[in-house]
Amino acid sequence: MVCGGFVCTKNALSALNILYVLVSLLLIGVAAWGKWFGLVSSIQVVAGVIGVGVFLFFVAFVGLCGALKHHQVLLFFYMMILSIVFVLQFSVSCACLALNKDQQNLLLEAGWNKSQGTQKDVERTLNCCGFSQVNNSSCPAVCVTTSSCVACADILQNYAGQVLQFVGGIGLFFSFTEVLGVWLTHRYRNLKDPRSNPRAFL
Repeated sequence: MVCGGFVCTKNALSALNILYVLVSLLLIGVAAWGKWFGLVSSIQVVAGVIGVGVFLFFVAFVGLCGALKHHQVLLFFYMMILSIVFVLQFSVSCACLALNKDQQNLLLEAGWNKSQGTQKDVERTLNCCGFSQVNNSSCPAVCVTTSSCVACADILQNYAGQVLQFVGGIGLFFSFTEVLGVWLTHRYRNLKDPRSNPRAFL
């Protein structure tokens, strides 16, 4: 069977969805591990990452079942969901890559003010206190004991650009795999299973 035929397209689509399953399990596992070992105390952050992992697992499961069964309805819904996810993910990835310093600072401050748990995690991890001004009153950082703390904004701004570039790049990479998934699904739906009844309507 030459590549581009029924079996090759089926195997390629199945492999792509197995990759998505592994990525989803990795997201769920990393979030649970971070919460279990106390690296992240914010329930919102953990729940958000786990939610994304569960959603990706569900989409990949639908795609995998559709590929193995050559199920037209499952493949159609999988293709539609993947198309919507591509548009959203591509937009967010481009936004991450296009943010300037002022926009990054606004996002950092908005995220800082949104969750007390996230503030404590950042202060403990980066050994800093307060966002734009040092506040030692309830800071869990080690630097409080030596009175050598600096504002967290200064440290966060050094990493924000690198993190956004990394997230944007990863997002763009996976968005193009979603385009591949949509194309494979569309092609696979229009191929006839050589093992089925040649007179059957697919």
